[in-house]
Amino acid sequence: MVGMNYKLAELEKEGKPIYAGIVGAGQMGRGMVSQMMSMKGMRPAVVADVVPDNAKNAYIEAGLSEGKDFARAETVEEGNKILDSGKFVVTSNNELPAKCRAIHCTVDATGIPEAGAKVAVDAINNNKHIVMLNVETDVCIGPVLYKMANDAGVIYSGSAGDEPGAVMELYDFADALGFEIRVIGKGKNNAIDYECTPETAAEEAKRKGASAKMLCSFKDGTKTMVEMTAMANATGFLPDVMGAHGASGQVKDLPDLLSLKSEGRGGILTSYRTVEYINGVAPGVFIIIASKLPDINHELTYLGMGSGPNYVLYRPYHLTSLETPLTVAKVCIDRIPSIVPRAGMTAETGTVAKRDLKAGEKLDGIGGYTIRGTFISAGEAKEKKILPIGLVNKNTEMLRDIKKGALITYNDVKLDENTLIVQLRKNQDALLF
Repeated sequence: MVGMNYKLAELEKEGKPIYAGIVGAGQMGRGMVSQMMSMKGMRPAVVADVVPDNAKNAYIEAGLSEGKDFARAETVEEGNKILDSGKFVVTSNNELPAKCRAIHCTVDATGIPEAGAKVAVDAINNNKHIVMLNVETDVCIGPVLYKMANDAGVIYSGSAGDEPGAVMELYDFADALGFEIRVIGKGKNNAIDYECTPETAAEEAKRKGASAKMLCSFKDGTKTMVEMTAMANATGFLPDVMGAHGASGQVKDLPDLLSLKSEGRGGILTSYRTVEYINGVAPGVFIIIASKLPDINHELTYLGMGSGPNYVLYRPYHLTSLETPLTVAKVCIDRIPSIVPRAGMTAETGTVAKRDLKAGEKLDGIGGYTIRGTFISAGEAKEKKILPIGLVNKNTEMLRDIKKGALITYNDVKLDENTLIVQLRKNQDALLF
């Protein structure tokens, strides 16, 4: 993001700020609104949430006043009128952040696969750039949304600040310099609890001021699997094993830990060009690089990067939605995304039964009681007909009994065919396979 501060300052000076429309005013959306209000050259012009008070409170927490600085609208016509008057818009209608004419870029911060599909399609159809702070949607239908945006002449992008976006900054840096990139990955700050439910996560969620369902998706590992899938689809890297190894270690351990077993340095991998997560290096992201040239290895050692042949580049933070405005700026000013599924569907986040499931039972989706996600190569997922977790909603019905821990296939369920995400996934499969 070098130089972006100057570009935003110039927009501010010219009185031509970027107008962003945000869908979702939960924890991530609220932080994003406040961050945008702290920046030059950008405004959170429309904020939508199914609970309008959430959107209203996002503005209030950012220092704005109802009536003076923002007002409620439920139609595009009302929204345009309020924006033309110089005020911002609160709404429960998630179409306004894409359809109001003053908006330059729409941001999806819902975290819900079906909602994200609708927000993205609305943005693309209305000639708005779209930034997805919703990796759950991207790992299911990102390639088709990317193609639709390209065809429409707008930019589709994942978000800076999320771990996939953060790891891509390291990846692009190393790739530009010509290093061999052997492993990419992220840290995890707690052990996976495959049996976690919103109920068992409720107390911790209340203490942290978070949604129990969202926290559950982190604790049961689904969020980590989703993030690794996005990294894979952006780079073409693969899981070394289904679900990844999930070893424990510190940053200093990574060059040897993430080496090949055959190299005799205590490594856990059977192949390079893989995506991994490591317990103990959170909240950061990392890549493992190497070079065949002796002078480069000599200088890396001289610079304190280790003795090789593997070296680690580590970023010890990611600021989630607080960094999303930088992606908004990047797509609006430079027309460059932070992360996109350039490699197509290299990997999937497949669906695993969290407990024994019975025929006729309805599933509940990410962060719930019935299923969790795992990281699997797209080739294996296609061969075994593994169900992408992003297609599951509360109307998805089990057609047969499934044991706890088993992978759920397309043949095991009756999908909700009326959802946009299912239809887009069918289009994507026809394009890719």
